Amino acid sequence: MAKDGKSYLSSIRDGRSIFIDGRHVSDVTTDPCFRNAVASAARLYDYQAAPENLEQMTFASPSSGARVSLGWQLPKTYGDLVRRRQALERWAELSCGMIGRSPDHVASTLAGFRMGLAAFSEYDPKRAAALESYFEHARDNDLFLSYVIINPQADKAKSAGHQPDRHLVASVVDEDAEGITIRGAKMLATSGVMANELLISGFQALQAGDEDYAFTAVVPVSVKGLTLMSRRSYEQSATSSFDYPLSSRFDENDAVVYFDDVKIPWDRVFVFKSLKMASAQWHDTRAHVFQNYQCMIRLMVKLKFLLGLARKIAETNNIINYPQVRDTLGLVAAKVSNIEALVIAMELKGENFHGYYVPDRSILCTAQVIAQTTYPEVVEAIRSLSGGGMIMVPSSYADFEHPETSAIIGKTQRSPVASSEERVKLMKLAWDAVGSEFGSRHLQYEMFYSGPPFVTRGNSFRFFDWDAVKGAVDGFMSSYGLPSAQEMPDAAE
Repeated sequence: MAKDGKSYLSSIRDGRSIFIDGRHVSDVTTDPCFRNAVASAARLYDYQAAPENLEQMTFASPSSGARVSLGWQLPKTYGDLVRRRQALERWAELSCGMIGRSPDHVASTLAGFRMGLAAFSEYDPKRAAALESYFEHARDNDLFLSYVIINPQADKAKSAGHQPDRHLVASVVDEDAEGITIRGAKMLATSGVMANELLISGFQALQAGDEDYAFTAVVPVSVKGLTLMSRRSYEQSATSSFDYPLSSRFDENDAVVYFDDVKIPWDRVFVFKSLKMASAQWHDTRAHVFQNYQCMIRLMVKLKFLLGLARKIAETNNIINYPQVRDTLGLVAAKVSNIEALVIAMELKGENFHGYYVPDRSILCTAQVIAQTTYPEVVEAIRSLSGGGMIMVPSSYADFEHPETSAIIGKTQRSPVASSEERVKLMKLAWDAVGSEFGSRHLQYEMFYSGPPFVTRGNSFRFFDWDAVKGAVDGFMSSYGLPSAQEMPDAAE
């Protein structure tokens, strides 16, 4: 048996503290701000638990024997990695790639930590033991984790410990024999409202004096003192699945998390007041690679969906044979194929890391850099191909139910290849994908979830094999030199 949707839904009815629109949410599984997104997450578990999908989506836990998501697998061969990727693709396809923090994302992060257990052991054997034990617990229970690894924005010219309010950013304020106590805020808990637990850490640079902020730990979302303050719910504002087919179902939500003296046991603390390990946990392990490899798989699925949407718009508007339209679609198709090619390449060029097979780090960094510009370009292509079509649509599905407006729709929403209803349905999907609040949020998300461009490009610089390319230049330059007298042309000639 694998974890299914019913089990997942039951696990998040745990008295968690969620606030939105000035009110406390008692049950995210039924609240109109979250229930459809939560149902979409439950569908992931139902899909993997279906008998016909069990072999493709799960594997037997080596400790418990339970069938759990392949997102938890630690691949040892190229074949293992590809099988795992195919499972992640299938999950992403269920949301058209729109759920960015699906359960396989932070599972990938923890898997990256676990494959780099040696780095934790060198730092502190007790923290390594805590990580190893927790990984097995999370895997065997197939937990849905989100994480908060970004600090709230205040004075970005100052580090966490030098903000006017020292407790703005979550930090360690106490420790004893039982564990640590943290106070302050973190963001952005994408999918946090529907996760079982939260990984708390940091990805931003820390300076001497910031040791209280240099920790990594995990807590249940329902733990005492933890509050999630949600952004606006796009799902709640969606009038119907016809009018908002994406935002009505896949608004995974984002939230600021505040920790009001939250106590965390030592067996859930993996890094403690170590500036060195706070950085090493990402790059001396393969956590950064593995978590962003999952992102590229999901983005590949999402871009293919958007490419299909662009093609369908061109066909519906009967502009598919225009040379300039084919030029646009051909260019976008090449960019989307490039992301897929990079995913395949990072697998083929993967490396053996402490007995595990992981994607190539340099190609992963290349994909991140390219992805940050590719997504906006695909969105712009859809806007250009749609023109005013995304705006010139009826206000809602209700206009089809009124005889007078329905007749006008039939006269004004025309296409040589689609009915009026099909045309409106397509244009509303296009608007939700790129023009609605949901669509705008996804543009911002895809451009910055990996970090600002200078960070992703800096990683690309950092992990590229410069010695190899410089060596080629040096090798060629060593094959010639200043000409000898015999080689010099005769001046008289």
